[in-house]
This record gives sequence, structure tokens and C-alpha cells, in this order.
Amino acid sequence: MGANARGELTEEVRRRARIVWDYQRLGREPRPCDVAVVLGSHDLGVATTAADLYRRGFFPRMVISGANSPTTLARFPRGEAVHYREHVLSLGVPDLAVLTETRATNTGENLSRSRALLADSGIAVRSVMFVCKPYMERRAYATARRIWPEVEAVCASARTGFDSYLGTVGDDRLVMDTMVGDLQRVMEYPARGFSVPQEVPERVRSAYAYLVGAGFDGHLIAD
Repeated sequence: MGANARGELTEEVRRRARIVWDYQRLGREPRPCDVAVVLGSHDLGVATTAADLYRRGFFPRMVISGANSPTTLARFPRGEAVHYREHVLSLGVPDLAVLTETRATNTGENLSRSRALLADSGIAVRSVMFVCKPYMERRAYATARRIWPEVEAVCASARTGFDSYLGTVGDDRLVMDTMVGDLQRVMEYPARGFSVPQEVPERVRSAYAYLVGAGFDGHLIAD
């Protein structure tokens, strides 16, 4: 690749990406909740984080939600929730503490189907910890305020920095495309009724435009 090739992680791309990363993370400490909803994705580290938070006593049970998307089918051929469940069980979470929702294909469905599963199971909740990818915290929160407004929403993710996270996932392009796409959804989904509005500073909008122009557009929604 040349120095200005589209999709290359130049130092300027990394600088702009860190701006988006820092904005997307809410930076709040986890606190005890009635239940966790674990949002399936390409990142198995989300399940690792959920297991760690369970062992530390932040919630007594979890719902793992997720079917498949084009970015997860190869990694998790039996579905995100199925693979996540196996992973948390392997890390010592007891089977009875895990509910599994295997049909959701987007964040709104993750929340609405998890809420329905809990209701059908007779589990009343007033607070929910949404465990997700680090750069998805803000979108998860904004979606929860729209889809599940009656509960206190707490977001949690792995405590890591942008550069370290790239190394754990092992697919820089996938992370960049997905992170940029998540920010687009934060900005555009309120008008579609999918989430509540979030203030997006101009430096974040500028970083977003730069990254899209640099070729990280693989997860954008159509107009």
C-alpha cells in the first residue's frame, strides 16, 4: 500500500480514530444491576468481559443476545449467542445464570427480544447492564433509552485503549469499519426513531468525515 492508500492505518488515521473511540466510550464505572444483557458481535472479548463482571458480583444473571451478521458468520457459524454462551460457561459462569436469545440481528432487536425473554421468564428488572464492545457503549446507551426507557441503563466494556484493542481483535479493518459505522448510527438513528439523540462535538464529526474519506466505510448504512 502507498502512504495515502485508502483503508491504511496511517498515524493521522489512528489519531482521528482515537477521537471517535474516546467519544463512543462513556467512561463510567460499572455498578450492580439486576441483570446484564450481553450484546453479540464479532468480538468474543465481550463475553470475556461479561464473565468477569459476573464473577465480580455486578449481576446475578445475564441474557446473551445475537444471531449472525455478515461480519460474524465465519467467526461464529452457530450464532453469536451460542458461541458467547459456551465461552462464559468455560470461564466459570453457571449454566443457570445464563439465558440465551438467538434471533436478534441488530441492536434494537438485542434489547427488545432480551426484554421479552426476561418478561416471559418472570424476571422483573429495574436496572440493566449492557455489556458490549468498547466503542459501542454510547450507541447501546442511546438505543436502550429509546427501546427500554423504564430501566436504568448501565454500559460496560473491556477496559482497554484503542491500539491495544486492535491487537486483541486481530482485524484492524473490521474494527475501523464497525467503529465508524457505529458513530454514523449514533448520529442518524435518532431521526429514524431507533435511539435517543446524543450530542456529537464538531471534532468527532470531523474525525468521522476524515475516516469515511480515508476508506473506512464498510459498515455504513445507506441513505
